[in-house]
Amino acid sequence: MKEQLYTIPVNDAFKQNCECPLCFLNQELERNAIEYTMGPSYMEDDNRAETDRLGFCADHIHKLYNEKNRLGLALMLKTHTDKTIKDLKELSTSSSLQGKSLFKKAPASSVSAYIKELESHCFICERMTQTRQRYLDTFFHLWKKDTAFKDTVKTSKGFCVQHYGILMDQAGNTLSKDALSEFETVINEVFFTNMERVNEDLEWFINKFDYRYANEPWKQAKDSIPRAIIKTNSTIVETQS
Repeated sequence: MKEQLYTIPVNDAFKQNCECPLCFLNQELERNAIEYTMGPSYMEDDNRAETDRLGFCADHIHKLYNEKNRLGLALMLKTHTDKTIKDLKELSTSSSLQGKSLFKKAPASSVSAYIKELESHCFICERMTQTRQRYLDTFFHLWKKDTAFKDTVKTSKGFCVQHYGILMDQAGNTLSKDALSEFETVINEVFFTNMERVNEDLEWFINKFDYRYANEPWKQAKDSIPRAIIKTNSTIVETQS
């Protein structure tokens, strides 16, 4: 199948030496979203309106802080807090703030509902979610149309637990009955074979701290912890030298 522009990121991810190509894609999505957020886009009115409305989750505000554009972050935080203060002042004086009566539980306050809604959103997370679904759709398009891609998946290092579940869920809504049966067989084989491989590497890593194995080779165990973290937590961590 001739490679198209929209298939390049997915194909490239499966060419990486990674324990989960979808985690690699997610990392690239996050990097691109952070660079977009901290680039010239923060001066655009429509983007600023969205960052004012959505704010950022704790994880992403920490990553934005580690970027070099402190002025851009300060400007976004300023207008976001301007909006938050204005909204909460209005809500805090509204009639929806009621105490509970003797026999009735008080309704949830508008302030509480506003804050919960705010905490459930993040400009970067939502930007990533939109593209992530397109990548999943592309994965299944390639699976159905491209034999070479299917072979690449079969010989890959598998997936993390989270993405294994996501693929299985989406497959049921995407593939025909016969195609689904083949897909589940292949993905189960790839997933469990590679989970067990990493698990065995972890076991050997642990054994190496036993004096009885001190003179044995490390095999593939030295980086087993960060690889296991990918498998279990869908997070790519930097390896220590």
